[in-house]
Parts: sequence; C-alpha cells; structure tokens
Amino acid sequence: MNLKGEPAFVGRHCGSNRYDVTPEVVAFYADALDDPSPLYRDVAPALLYHSECYRFVGEWYLKNLFGNLHAQQDWELFAPIMIGSRVRSRSTIIDRWSKRGRDYVINETDLFDDADGRLLVRGRTFQSFLPESGSDGGFVVDASTAERKRTRKARPPFPTATGADLTPTRKTVDERRCWMFSGPGRNYHTDREQAKKLGFPNIVVQGMMTTCFVSQVMQDSFGMGWIAGGKMSVKLTNVLWVDETVTAYGKVREEVAEGTRTRVHCDVWVEKEDATRVLLGTASALG
Repeated sequence: MNLKGEPAFVGRHCGSNRYDVTPEVVAFYADALDDPSPLYRDVAPALLYHSECYRFVGEWYLKNLFGNLHAQQDWELFAPIMIGSRVRSRSTIIDRWSKRGRDYVINETDLFDDADGRLLVRGRTFQSFLPESGSDGGFVVDASTAERKRTRKARPPFPTATGADLTPTRKTVDERRCWMFSGPGRNYHTDREQAKKLGFPNIVVQGMMTTCFVSQVMQDSFGMGWIAGGKMSVKLTNVLWVDETVTAYGKVREEVAEGTRTRVHCDVWVEKEDATRVLLGTASALG
C-alpha cells in the first residue's frame, strides 16, 4: 500500500474516479445487502458507492494501520443516482485531531453526476488510529474489551424518540456478505489472517455495512424522500464480527416544516442479538 499520505493534512485532495452506474452494479449491491427494493429499477441505492473513500486510503490514512477503527459516519443525500448515468467522485481531508490516545482524520467524499455536475451524495468518514507506540502485537479489541465496555458507567438512554417505529431489518453477516461488500481482495473485513495482523481476533465487519442497513430502513419508510434529501450521522460504538446477526431500527423523533415539505427526524440504531449496540445516531428524510 502506498502511504505517501502520511502525515495527512487538512485540505489534501486524495483522488477522484468515474463510474458507469449499470444495472449489474446495482444488482450486486442489492444481493450483497439483501435489499431488493423496487426503486432499483430506475435509481441506484443512495449508498451504492459506500466505500469510495477507501479507494484513496494511501492518501489519507495514517501510517500505523494496527488497530485502526471507523468511529463515525455522516451521509447527506442530495439527488438520486440514476441507473445508466455516469458519476464522478472527489475525496478530500477536511479535519484531523488527537483525543484520548487516538488520532482522528475525517475524509469527505463527494459524488457528482458527471454530465451536469450536480452533487448527489456526500459522505464524511471519521477514522481513528493508534499512535505507532500502541502497536504491541496483541488484540486491540476482543471479548475482554467488550466486557469492560459493559461495566462502564451507564450512558444516557437511547433512543429517546417517542414516535412511531420504522420497520426494522434483520441481517446475518456471513463471510459471503463480507466478501461481496468489502472484497474482492483479502483484508481485515474479508480474511481472518489479515484481521489478526491488524490486531483483531476475527473478521471485522466493515462499519459502512451497518450504515447501509440503516439506509435500507429509512428508504423502506420514506422512499424518494430518503434518496433525495436524506441525512444520517451515526457513531460506530462496537465491533461487529463475521457470522453475527444484527437488526437495524428507527424511531420517529419529530416532524419539522422544511419549506413546502416536512422533514422527519429519527433516532436510528443497529444492535446484536444480545442487545449490544454497534451503531447509533440520527437520520432524517423528507416526508
């Protein structure tokens, strides 16, 4: 891997790509995520290019990859990605800081319609890294780490929304799904040995996948009001391992006038069968 991007600095242009949005690409996403929406006859999933930022990791990742974690993900959806169109991406470092023994870098990746230049989707990926002195060869996240998290002081209750429940979606993330989402190469999201090299005892399910599960919940409830106008800001709070089952939930918090439309604000979260939360935050769509 080319790591000439170290040290990363705010304002760095990380790269750009162009893609043809074909029915085959959309069908592959729908199969990988088990998301067979009828909308996909004409428009692509809003998060079809969920991992575009990772195509430029050599430009914005820090040097020490041991124990790096996806900490937070924000999405803003401005217009539909039309099947048959061509899109262009642009990746930029927009912030960097240190906190509690970790270094954080935010990569902003924009997706444009290549024909007319319209901004379609904006993603902000918050990645955290250990300092080089933190690479001791052990596991950075394991069962004992999870136990320590459970015994910490209780956090404020979540969700606090009291409105209607959105229809949840339940997924089992097996190796095939990991490969389809994070492959085809061998990495810590697809291969156990690669995961161990980076300080994890098993395959780590890519954090972007759980944001796609939330996107499916929002899309199933709001349709085009999610695809063109949706927003999401979520924290990834626990590691999801291969072969675990999770359910993505949403609950309406409030409805607020937005011009001639109404924006529906929701609490969203994804949890394992033992109620461990792996993601929580907020999302909204135009009603």
